[in-house]
Amino acid sequence: MYVISSFGGARLHIEISPLFFAIFLSFSALAADNTVQQYPDVISVKVRHDTGVIFDFDVTVSSPYDTPQRYADAFRVTDKNGRIFGEKKLIHDHEDEQPFMRDLYGVIIPQGVRTVVVQARDQKYGYGGGMVEVTLPGR
Repeated sequence: MYVISSFGGARLHIEISPLFFAIFLSFSALAADNTVQQYPDVISVKVRHDTGVIFDFDVTVSSPYDTPQRYADAFRVTDKNGRIFGEKKLIHDHEDEQPFMRDLYGVIIPQGVRTVVVQARDQKYGYGGGMVEVTLPGR
């Protein structure tokens, strides 16, 4: 395959092998792929209101597990300003369980808070990825 280019009136002929061109296209496609998941995503959240200001959360997380050193190791419940009400630390990887669901019970959320944000983190990149905003029942 030949590529012909023009520089200041001079024509430049470059020969590129078909294999090099195929590899270049493959890497270009990977770089353009925005669907690669970097952070763990919170997929769904179920909230139960216990009594008063106490809530229980069932959280489903999808983690881009690629090594035992990089797994979703926690999720947290915050207000929109980042004030943390509760955090669940996860002590092992979930390689064979994607997505996975874990719970966090007994989270105390002050009366004036109507919605919370639930997000997950992994050991390599920290918090980020898809978050779920939840309106608290009874609020």
